[in-house]
Amino acid sequence: MTRNRLLLGFTLSALGALAGCERSSGAAPDEKPTAPAPAAAQVAAAKPAAPDADAVAKLAAHFFQAPRNQAPLPTDTEAQVALGRMLFHEPRLSKNHDVSCNSCHGLTTFGVDNKALSDGHKGQKGTRNSPTVYNAAHHIAQFWDGRAATLEAQAEGPMMNPVEMAMPDAKRVEATLSSMPEYANRFRAAFPKGGKPVTLANAARALAAFERTLTTPSRFDRFLAGEHSALSAQEQRGLEAFVTTGCTTCHNGPAVGGASFQKLGLVEAYPALTDAGRFDATKNEDDRGYFRVPTLRNVEMTGPYLHDGSVKDLPTMVRLMGRYQLGRTLKDGEVDDLVAFLKSLTGELPPAERISAPPLPPSTKRTPKPDPS
Repeated sequence: MTRNRLLLGFTLSALGALAGCERSSGAAPDEKPTAPAPAAAQVAAAKPAAPDADAVAKLAAHFFQAPRNQAPLPTDTEAQVALGRMLFHEPRLSKNHDVSCNSCHGLTTFGVDNKALSDGHKGQKGTRNSPTVYNAAHHIAQFWDGRAATLEAQAEGPMMNPVEMAMPDAKRVEATLSSMPEYANRFRAAFPKGGKPVTLANAARALAAFERTLTTPSRFDRFLAGEHSALSAQEQRGLEAFVTTGCTTCHNGPAVGGASFQKLGLVEAYPALTDAGRFDATKNEDDRGYFRVPTLRNVEMTGPYLHDGSVKDLPTMVRLMGRYQLGRTLKDGEVDDLVAFLKSLTGELPPAERISAPPLPPSTKRTPKPDPS
């Protein structure tokens, strides 16, 4: 396709999409992709020279600045953020009162549950991996297929999804929240305008406000800011390789990804890929097999990888992307350097008082009962 050729011409090629709150109905692939075997042991060579840190930082800074045309984030209030934190941990937003946002996007485990496929209502599983919620505010769209344009739109989806939280409709969500006086008061404080503050839309707005606070600054950011000692020589070599081999074609911007869609199997067809990806959202055949490129921030901590959680470890993921996105067999040293750089993207979680579960209001006689059906 034309856009594939353009991407290849931009910077050699793309490393593509490493990895998911989403599930789809597609079948899991039967054939497992195979990464090239690690290169045979070689005679030890001289220790690689340390890269020019200043040159590497300047090269990288071009790719990891926020897009100039990025829309400003909404102005969220403290009342909205505090309410969103409560709702993020609220299991009564699920039909059986046993699944919350935090169930699949654990805030103390870098926004994931480290499962290939998360457990939803009645233990149901889908076929897409739950992506990290950290740094999601910088994504071009939400979900692997990009069907939600904003965090607000994404936040509504899981509550209504019969596989995930399984609430039957918006009325049940609103009845649940309205039944507890503390929530009613907090919604009025967070959304003082309008006659009906407790709505599904406002719940989603509060969740999005909270999620916009979930960022994880890392040593990589300090390096870009001029603190060259923040990255080791090997990590700098990995960063240099990340840029020069074309990984930044897809993994760029403040989240080191999440800013575009890319085809899985850009150079070589990815084995047994049955998930239609972005096609599910657009019904455009040109989007078949395309997925939103995931952020690589905290990628060391957010496995397993890919849209289906089928790849368990980071070195294997790097080798697979080298083959299917770059069309090359990466040498052991290249993989080691790239993985070292990727680990430098592991950031600092927000303080516990900002992400831990807050006290939640008690249910009342008017609160709908758990429903396991």
